[in-house]
Amino acid sequence: MLDSLLAPFTALGNLVDGGGPFVFFIFISGVIMWTLVIERIWFFWRVLPSRTQEAIDKWNARSDHLSWCARQIRDAMIARLSSEMSANLLVMRTLVPMAPLLGLIGTVSGMLEVFDSMALRGSADARTMATGVSHAMLCTMSGLAVSITGLYPVYRFTDLARRKSELVAEQLSF
Repeated sequence: MLDSLLAPFTALGNLVDGGGPFVFFIFISGVIMWTLVIERIWFFWRVLPSRTQEAIDKWNARSDHLSWCARQIRDAMIARLSSEMSANLLVMRTLVPMAPLLGLIGTVSGMLEVFDSMALRGSADARTMATGVSHAMLCTMSGLAVSITGLYPVYRFTDLARRKSELVAEQLSF
């Protein structure tokens, strides 16, 4: 039972051992990214509907909808909701390309190990080279896996924020 509970940590430890310290940083960036994805899902499904309804109720409670002041208040309500919808998207859009770049650093590090081992031994021993190449490929694979899994949520939340902002603007009619 304990072995099955510790299996993910063991697998991560093996991956870090095989890929080097950059795999750990890639893993951390993936955890941060997916924490933000879950937070955005929660916001769009649970929080945003009530905030939108509050803004619509405040707007409809106003008697004046046509003055310059009313238009500024409407624009501020839309901007506030749009800002809340776009929160954390910049961090997510940064983490998606950062993961393969960390993988690239790990790849270069692994290839440097290969070249160092070749220089120390004076020959190109396949066994010695395999460790460094494995290190490089694990970093590359980890970085790409994290990045690819984050591409769709970033696109989806960006598009959803844009569409929801337009819908709110339509509902706050003059």
